[in-house]
Amino acid sequence: MTAPAATKPPETPAPRRTLSLGVIFLTLLIDLVGFSIIFPLGPDLIGYYLRIDGHSGILGWLLAESEALARALGQSHAFADVLFGGVLTSFYSVLQFVFSPFWGSLSDKRGRRGVLLMTVAGTAVGYLVWIVSGSFWLFLLSRIVSGAFSGNLSVATAAVADVTTRQERSRAMGIVGAAFGLGLVTGPVLGAACAQWNLLVLHPSLARYGINPYSVPALVSLGLCLANLAWVNRSFRETLPESSRAGAREARLRNPIGAILGLSNADVRRANIVAFAFAVAFVAMEASVTFLAAQRFGYTAGQNGLMLGFLGLCSIITQGFIVRILLKRVSEIPVLCGGLVATAAGLLAVGLCARTWVLYLGLALLATGSGLVNPSTTGLISLYTSQDEQGRVLGIFRSLGSLARAFTPVLAGAVFFMFGATSVFVGAAVLTALTLGLAARLTKPVR
Repeated sequence: MTAPAATKPPETPAPRRTLSLGVIFLTLLIDLVGFSIIFPLGPDLIGYYLRIDGHSGILGWLLAESEALARALGQSHAFADVLFGGVLTSFYSVLQFVFSPFWGSLSDKRGRRGVLLMTVAGTAVGYLVWIVSGSFWLFLLSRIVSGAFSGNLSVATAAVADVTTRQERSRAMGIVGAAFGLGLVTGPVLGAACAQWNLLVLHPSLARYGINPYSVPALVSLGLCLANLAWVNRSFRETLPESSRAGAREARLRNPIGAILGLSNADVRRANIVAFAFAVAFVAMEASVTFLAAQRFGYTAGQNGLMLGFLGLCSIITQGFIVRILLKRVSEIPVLCGGLVATAAGLLAVGLCARTWVLYLGLALLATGSGLVNPSTTGLISLYTSQDEQGRVLGIFRSLGSLARAFTPVLAGAVFFMFGATSVFVGAAVLTALTLGLAARLTKPVR
């Protein structure tokens, strides 16, 4: 059950807040750098496993199904590879969708620190399996383990709610966004650099142990994960007191859709719908923008990397600084609505751009909009929720983001290749604009 907006939980002492927020930021940053190392490796990883396992087993079956769907859509074999890559990404996101509410709920009952240690340790096991993934089924197993233990973000977000006052809640959520943006900018660059080192070139005999051309990025991810485990064990103090755990529900795996529909507070449901619609629009942009840039302006992989780095940098500046200043002067709902307007304008600018400066203007608007929407929605959902359900409800919120990442890349890819880039971005802009009316109906939370 979620508390009415008028309920005001007790404050947390200021010295504890300051220390814990810094610890949480570094925890999230290390986790997200390790998580995003794999991003630039997607096409190469798919190509590698297609060469060694593409005609048999799980991979052979998946590729055959992707090619059949590509033919049904009137597309080429190349589209099947793109579609298959989207399916692989979606698979990981589906696991996040299922497990995020569970880990959040467990942290409400058992405390944040222990659950965070458990999820980081489980993620480390996933990276360990990736290191020795000489066959596709082992790589798939590594993604299953990592996806099932990917509760770090929802648990850490709940910890931010534990250690902040209601007045500073949404501003503090900008820390989560800044760590997310910085991690997702740093990780892919590190992944691309690590991929230049192939252990099999120096030691071909390591292949018998499952070492593959992408074991070095996996090793770096594992090293970061183990460093994070040591950091959390040493520095992360428990943020949820025993007195706040009594009213929490017993943690168990539930149907995520049922959990979302079961939210009793209308404002929580409405804010989650706004966040989900926004996530669908934004993920559609992420999945399509590099293809648009290559198609219209002939961008290479390096130029696309710089473009995405610009998007990430703008997002870090917005979430780390601008939104914190704005939320000192304006409540969350106007900031949220302003972010939706900026996002819709950015989507239209990118979708209709004929010159590179318009593309970059659109990306700046998109990053600004995202930087305003994400802390506002997270803060509102937290403020609408009682102290003993922060983990569960914020886990549902993160779960919806994973659901958007599960199906949107495939959908956006199909629309892009069948109807063109403009249709993807204009459609995403319309979806974002439609959420404005819903956002305006949210109730201002009591401080």
